[in-house]
Amino acid sequence: MLEQYEEAFFKSTGIRLKLVPPGEPKQRLSCGKHDNVFCGLVAGTLAGCDACLESQRRLHRNTRRKLVTQQGYCFAGLTEVLVPVLVDGRHVATLMGGQVFRREPTQRDFDMVMNMLGDGFDKEDKRKAHRAYFETPAIPLERLQAAICLLDVFARHLVEEVNCQVAAPVDLEPEAIRSAKAFIRSHAGESITLEQVLLHVHVSRFHFCKIFKKATGVTLTEYVARSRVETAKTLLAESPLRITEIAFASGFGSIPQFNSVFKRAVGIAPTHYRIMRRGQSHP
Repeated sequence: MLEQYEEAFFKSTGIRLKLVPPGEPKQRLSCGKHDNVFCGLVAGTLAGCDACLESQRRLHRNTRRKLVTQQGYCFAGLTEVLVPVLVDGRHVATLMGGQVFRREPTQRDFDMVMNMLGDGFDKEDKRKAHRAYFETPAIPLERLQAAICLLDVFARHLVEEVNCQVAAPVDLEPEAIRSAKAFIRSHAGESITLEQVLLHVHVSRFHFCKIFKKATGVTLTEYVARSRVETAKTLLAESPLRITEIAFASGFGSIPQFNSVFKRAVGIAPTHYRIMRRGQSHP
């Protein structure tokens, strides 16, 4: 799915896209087979590689610190966009897009970049760089903002995929894990404690916590919260219940708790999620 989206996004917008790990990169990050030819040539020079890496590190650092979409320019004037992928408030990955101009480049722009690179290019490399530089698409602000909106939607979709996989049953799981998940599903609208689950599965606290985290990747509390969020998402999309009714029907103890947990898991508030899903159902 990810490769298909990267391919479709590039073909439809002209913007390169790559899912990368969170945090500052130790070496320049490329966009794989769609990497801008000019960027690749520049990264092959000592000065260009250092300048490119510093630009990426600065942008990734800001994304990691602020946890919101960031835009920035590299030293050659190309725009890059970073969209953090957040799962339960944790920064687990970054959608990196860009390598485009915001306006049509000029010969003067190109000459300035070449001067910054010094003797990094021979005559043939400079010819290739000149061609690649002026073949780089210029994306107007309105189109760029629309593309960023698509990236934000895709980031939320990735989070939903993670949440669904965590909540889905696995045939090879230990019996205690399957039993615990069944208990959680059957008591979805109630308060669920670790002690209740332990009484149901008949294993020690230490052993259960260890195998549950290994099997699901999350703690019992996180799993219960995600399961309730999945229930709420279904009700928001398909039922006529009010938000307050959905919150309690999903097992949340209060509206503030529901809003907080839902937004942390999905990336948007329950009201906005309902509007988005119903808008998709009624084009």
